[in-house]
Amino acid sequence: MRQRHFFWARIISDVLSPPVVWAALAFPIAFRAAGSPDQALVWGGIYAALVCVLPAAYVIWMVWRGEITDIHMPYRHERIRPFIVSVVGASLAWGVLRLMSAPPLLPTFTLFSLIAIGAMLAITLVWQISMHTMSVSCAVVAAGVLFGLGTGLLLSPLIPVVGAARLKLNRHTPAQVIGGFALGTLLTLLFSTLLPR
Repeated sequence: MRQRHFFWARIISDVLSPPVVWAALAFPIAFRAAGSPDQALVWGGIYAALVCVLPAAYVIWMVWRGEITDIHMPYRHERIRPFIVSVVGASLAWGVLRLMSAPPLLPTFTLFSLIAIGAMLAITLVWQISMHTMSVSCAVVAAGVLFGLGTGLLLSPLIPVVGAARLKLNRHTPAQVIGGFALGTLLTLLFSTLLPR
């Protein structure tokens, strides 16, 4: 019965985990910027592989080795090395996209991802912020900036749903969830001023 009680929160946490959210946003951005669907798939695939799949695979490997409790990394010290891998992956993606002359929006989005990951790493050194709420907040605000206010408003309920799921699972305090929302929103709004026009 207890398992059923938490089932919805686990599903939300898995389906809207940071790697999934960032990969899901990368492809619409790639299709918006690229000259053809084939190019969009290449650009989006590069981003997803290096920024999302690489760190996720590292976390799964660390869980398999017994060095991380589970894929959501409930303890702050477990998050440091995966964040470093994420920083390396995002840096590689930024360099590759620039070398391959991807449309400016894609390296800019990748640089934003790198800055967001770096901010989460810096905060994690002293405090545990909710990666889930920060990521979904970044994605919702970015979708609103890039695809229109209506899109952002349509997706906005995802933010409280993800926050509620993290609280339900006792993975974060309310302050950590609110902190993730505030930082994700602020970073995205600030970075939107640097988007190529």
